[in-house]
Amino acid sequence: MPQVDFYILPTPLPAARLDFACKLGEKAWRLGHRVYVHCTDAAQRAELDARLWSFKGESFVPHSLAEEEPHAPVTLGIAAQAEGHDDLLINLALSVPSFAGQFARIAEIVVEDPAIRQAARESFRFYREQGYPLQDHRLSRL
Repeated sequence: MPQVDFYILPTPLPAARLDFACKLGEKAWRLGHRVYVHCTDAAQRAELDARLWSFKGESFVPHSLAEEEPHAPVTLGIAAQAEGHDDLLINLALSVPSFAGQFARIAEIVVEDPAIRQAARESFRFYREQGYPLQDHRLSRL
């Protein structure tokens, strides 16, 4: 059963979710985890792809789009499945993907934007109803 972590960021800016996803993905990769980042759409995925190349000048996070190299250490996807992944899911979509249960851990990144907060509440209810262990991390700074 997956452990679900909600990271609550102290900003209303939706772009902060992408920045935090980069940091979280890098940390998980450095700890030896394989990461699947589920994006809302192709535009969000392209923006995240660009950020992963530049978010930290001295670091490189090996990543790929799911269709190009599905077994990269960090994979960016938008499909309804995450083949070959079961370690960490970073969910940037506004709903719980159908394949979420195959992962050991799930990270939900929340900002103070009303639509994102509402979606997070619905996701929290879903995970709680499924019996997943839940943890929230209220970050005081980025």
